Amino acid sequence: MHLRLISWFFIILNFMEYIGSQNASRGRRQRRMHPNVSQGCQGGCATCSDYNGCLSCKPRLFFVLERNGMRQIGVCLSSCPSGYYGTRSPDINKCTKCKADCDTCFNKNFCTKCKNGFYLHLGKCLDTCPEGLEANNHTMECASIVHCEASEWSPWSPCMKKGKTCGFKRGTETRVREIIQHPSAKGNLCPPTSETRKCVVQRKKCPKGERGTTIEVKHIVCVFSSHNLTQYE
Repeated sequence: MHLRLISWFFIILNFMEYIGSQNASRGRRQRRMHPNVSQGCQGGCATCSDYNGCLSCKPRLFFVLERNGMRQIGVCLSSCPSGYYGTRSPDINKCTKCKADCDTCFNKNFCTKCKNGFYLHLGKCLDTCPEGLEANNHTMECASIVHCEASEWSPWSPCMKKGKTCGFKRGTETRVREIIQHPSAKGNLCPPTSETRKCVVQRKKCPKGERGTTIEVKHIVCVFSSHNLTQYE
């Protein structure tokens, strides 16, 4: 009976020593992983390490790893830096790096700005724009092609010759229009903005002492026929 009790005593003693050695080993591993772990950290950290920086963050802050030489340091920020997007979860709020071709992004699948050499289209960064779109090198986006638009023609001007409105029988008259939408790089070019045609009027003498009203007109002279259109500078 006494021998059985002594045996159980040694068994229990050995088991307690084994549990103690396991706890000590676990504590040493934790100290190796997070040396000098502290609960009284600065800069928004909930827990931190002298070697690794922040290990966890206070509520509402984002955890992000920043490179410092050959190692990475944990920091806690109120918002993610450029090139990262934030995700929130019950366990941790963290910043994750955008795709390699994204400069800024909303999430891992939606870029908001591309790096140099890429054009943004529907959240994707492309090296060339899809068919039907053109690259805008100012905004670095794929944009719709814009064609030129012109206003309606103005009424024909009075018949004139050498800038005068009297003292002749055959002259020219002109009409103009304005460009209301300039084209983009791949858009249709703008049409001429002025037209001139020949006109015939009843000759009238200029008033005595006057040489006629002179009007300076700059245009492209267009001579119309029923078959073709010839232009003269």
